[in-house]
Amino acid sequence: MKTWAGKRYWLIGAGDGLGAALAHRLSTAGAHVIVSARSEDKLQAVVAGMPGEATYQVMDVADDASVRRATDAVGAVDGVVFLAGVYWPFGAQDWNAQRATAMADINFTGLMRVMGAVVPGMVQRDTGHIVITGSLSGFRGLPGSIGYTASKAGTMSLAECMYADLRRTGVQVQVANPGFIKTQLTDKNDFNMPFLMTPQEAAEQMFRHMNGMRFKVSFPRLFSWVFRGSQLLPDWLYFRLFS
Repeated sequence: MKTWAGKRYWLIGAGDGLGAALAHRLSTAGAHVIVSARSEDKLQAVVAGMPGEATYQVMDVADDASVRRATDAVGAVDGVVFLAGVYWPFGAQDWNAQRATAMADINFTGLMRVMGAVVPGMVQRDTGHIVITGSLSGFRGLPGSIGYTASKAGTMSLAECMYADLRRTGVQVQVANPGFIKTQLTDKNDFNMPFLMTPQEAAEQMFRHMNGMRFKVSFPRLFSWVFRGSQLLPDWLYFRLFS
């Protein structure tokens, strides 16, 4: 178990859902949490509900200047958790260019912007904790998931690259790949979502992972086997089964 008391953790994408639930869990453990998102009203409500010390910083991860301003305002932190994401379900037959680009620019390029702002300082200090939120959907292409699945695949690949570079330094990199979580994003789905978790259940899984030294966790475990196992299937069988 890590010692959380007195540590400063910056959670990006914590206006609601999993981000807000994880912020509350870290605050309960004694950490000073800084929460960021685009909506100041949501951030104020999240901070007001924290059991411990908490502050907020409005930030749009899709805007370079906003990320720079927020990073300067927040200052050096012990850990950064990237949870920002948007989602709209649609397939290639109904391509929505604006929404597809938004998913790429927030879910993946937004992560790049934030990491570019915080990683150099952690490397220079040779200390820090970086936690990146992927998704079970990122293991392999899925129907009706233009934008989201690709952005999460890129997110998970970036986490692996960072871990490969930093694993022998004082900067710890972790990635968590959750399945379906009951949020305003998954409320858009019109299909059955197996093993649907509450934000609090998912936050507890992430918190346990953050307490350890393992690089990657995918959950719920049984459901994750479907996605991890799909990587072993030949294309002809995979697309026959998953289409």
